[in-house]
Amino acid sequence: MRIGLLGTGNVARALAHGWRAAGHDVLLGSRRPEERTGLGLPVAGLDETAAHAEVLVNATPGGVSVDLLRSIGAPALAGTLLIDVGVGLSDDFSALTHPNSSLGELIQEAFPLTPVVKTLCTMDSTTMTAPGELTEPGTVFLSGDDAEAKRTTGRLLTDLGWPESSQLDIGGITTARGQEHFAFLFMGIAGGVGSHTFNIKVVTRPSEDTL
Repeated sequence: MRIGLLGTGNVARALAHGWRAAGHDVLLGSRRPEERTGLGLPVAGLDETAAHAEVLVNATPGGVSVDLLRSIGAPALAGTLLIDVGVGLSDDFSALTHPNSSLGELIQEAFPLTPVVKTLCTMDSTTMTAPGELTEPGTVFLSGDDAEAKRTTGRLLTDLGWPESSQLDIGGITTARGQEHFAFLFMGIAGGVGSHTFNIKVVTRPSEDTL
C-alpha cells in the first residue's frame, strides 16, 4: 500500500522503516521537507504526502495535529483511512491537551468523511515495530467507528509483527481517550522498570467452556 506518514520524528521514521521492510511504499510528510533530508526515507510536503497516500498516519505532536490536518484540507483527506498514533501532551508532559476527550475523537469530528483509527499510542516507537523482541506478546488496541478501516489497520499492524491474537478492538472512536490517557501510566511504568521499551498485555480468566 501507499502509506503517507505525517511527521518526521522517531515514531514516523520507525513506522516508515517497518512498513517499508514489509513491502509498502512509504512517504514522510513535513511542513519543511527541504530541511528533513538525510533521514534515509523519502520526504515530501504535507499536501503531496496526502495525495500520494492510500493510508495516512498522523505521527505529529497531538497539540498541533488537528490544525496541521486542516492545513491539508478536508477534501484532500476525504475517504482516506487515517491512522492516528498521536497523543497531545503539554511541553512538560504534565497534562493532556485534550483532557476531556481525545485527539482521535477531535480528528474524526473535524473530518467526518475520513475514517479514523486510533492505535499504537500506548507504547514507544521501538515496541511499535518490534513487538516480538519483548519477553512475551503484548496487546495493541484499536479504536474507530469504521469496521473496514479497522480491518485494514489490523493488516498493517500484522505487517509490523503484531499477530491478530495481540490486536484488541475496544470499540468506537470514543474509546481512543482511554488509549491516550494511558500516557501517564506509561510514564509511571517507564520510571518503575527503567526503560521505555515495554508493553502491557490484557489477560482474562478462562471461559467456563474451556475449564
